[in-house]
Amino acid sequence: MRFEHILEQMKNRMPERRYIHTRGVAETAIQLAGKYGADTEKAEIAGILHDSVKYAEKEWLKSIIISENMDAKLLEFHHELWHAPVGSYVAKKEFNIDDEDILNAIKFHTTGRAGMSDLEKIIYISDMIEPSRNFPGVEDLRKIANIDLEEGMLSCVQHSMAFLIKKRQPVFPDSFHCYNDLIQKRGKVKE
Repeated sequence: MRFEHILEQMKNRMPERRYIHTRGVAETAIQLAGKYGADTEKAEIAGILHDSVKYAEKEWLKSIIISENMDAKLLEFHHELWHAPVGSYVAKKEFNIDDEDILNAIKFHTTGRAGMSDLEKIIYISDMIEPSRNFPGVEDLRKIANIDLEEGMLSCVQHSMAFLIKKRQPVFPDSFHCYNDLIQKRGKVKE
């Protein structure tokens, strides 16, 4: 990896298992970026930093969401979502990342959104399919993601939403908008 020095800084921020996941996300993102013509350096950086504050204190995450005027709806949902937008903030403030595509890839890696860039899709997908992930259906998601980026993204967001719905958990609105956007880009919705 070209950004091993940034990856090394993640070791103190997370348990070993999450560090292995982070490394896997970065490696998967590099591979998918190369396959789909996206910037591999941006993919690596976003992959490394996507969970940089996953283990930060809940109250601190909440304070950043409030102080930085982030989407207030976040506070109505499970705090697991908070690390993504706050991670984007930390990438900018602490790691001096000023590339909006990298920042958005970090910010939306848990929810997705309508109008995602290829890099945003790559990080979302990589977070779900990296090699240490092991859940029913992950092999199918890996296969689809390696055939078609759009279909891979649609399959991953469908899987994520179905998981939440099955557990009777609320789904953040950006995920619905992401799903609808991907479906509507396919053309007229059949009646």
